[in-house]
Amino acid sequence: QLQAFGGGLVQAGGSLRLSCAYSGRIFSRYVMGWFRQAPGKGREFVAALRFSGGNAYYGDSVKGRFIISRDNVEKMVYLQMNTLKPEDTAVYYCAGDNGGGAYYAVSRYYDYWGQGTQVTVSS
Repeated sequence: QLQAFGGGLVQAGGSLRLSCAYSGRIFSRYVMGWFRQAPGKGREFVAALRFSGGNAYYGDSVKGRFIISRDNVEKMVYLQMNTLKPEDTAVYYCAGDNGGGAYYAVSRYYDYWGQGTQVTVSS
């Protein structure tokens, strides 16, 4: 089970941190991803983190600005978003893949989804 929160309204250039609380059985090859969907657009890959090894991956549009991280004790995955732009406005979803995440950037390969949290960046 996943629960995403932390969205809100922020000015361009600002920062925001999203959180995703996870529970239930987590296999060692688990991958947590963040996706976003803007109005009228498809779901876009933002970032992913392999629980085993800690490798992180980012979409081209957020590379260098966003950071994905994990707190094992609190069972949380975070998405730190810096230097936000109006085009970052979207509903952000966290998603989990127990299958190893070979296709971590493809939303249909994820097994579990959080409910989404709205991020709005004003210009």
